[in-house]
Amino acid sequence: MTMNIIKFLAIGLVTLAMSANVFANPQEQVLQLQKAWAVANYTLKDKPQITAFETLVQQADKAVTANADSVELLIWRGVIKASLAGAKGGLDALSFVKSAKADFEKALTMDDKALSGASYTNLGVLYYKVPGWPLSFGDDDKAKIYLEKALAIDSIGIENNYFYADYLIDQHLYEDAERYLLKAQHSPPRLNRPIADKGRQAEIAMALHNIKLQLKDKNQDKHNASFTDRR
Repeated sequence: MTMNIIKFLAIGLVTLAMSANVFANPQEQVLQLQKAWAVANYTLKDKPQITAFETLVQQADKAVTANADSVELLIWRGVIKASLAGAKGGLDALSFVKSAKADFEKALTMDDKALSGASYTNLGVLYYKVPGWPLSFGDDDKAKIYLEKALAIDSIGIENNYFYADYLIDQHLYEDAERYLLKAQHSPPRLNRPIADKGRQAEIAMALHNIKLQLKDKNQDKHNASFTDRR
């Protein structure tokens, strides 16, 4: 099967997953968004991925408008906007980042424990991923606070542990990051989210591999320094 056919089928899955969105109840709409996001995030790249995320933002807008009291839908609209920003990259992404931040902040006022503290997790990710002032609002200290609040709500979930580990990697705290990645690796599977779990577990495995290389280099540097000192 060629790559173009795979992309075509993946985009088709996103479209089909969202086609009945308007007629579903809020819980079903959340599940549809989760599944369609996983397809877009883990099976598509470049322009097809951007197009899929743009379509999902439109669907999420409709879902949130029709269900203003659903904190879960609001969170997922923010997740999709943030993913679209990541796919686009550059200064063009900043408007989606700010809009996603607003969704997560509003969700916190509605139910900060919703989806295992996902609003805290995603705000934390935004704070350590985006540039700081004057370009944007990035702040590593705030990121740590939000990510730790998410872990206080759900200490075993795959997302909370993975993103805290990713933050620690960003801070070059590799030993601590490895511990949280192992917790994420052994998190219980999520019901009805096999594509997302498979994709996240692949990211966890890659992160653990990279950490082992970093720690090996670090230990080698210590050994070389010790050998030099003894000369």
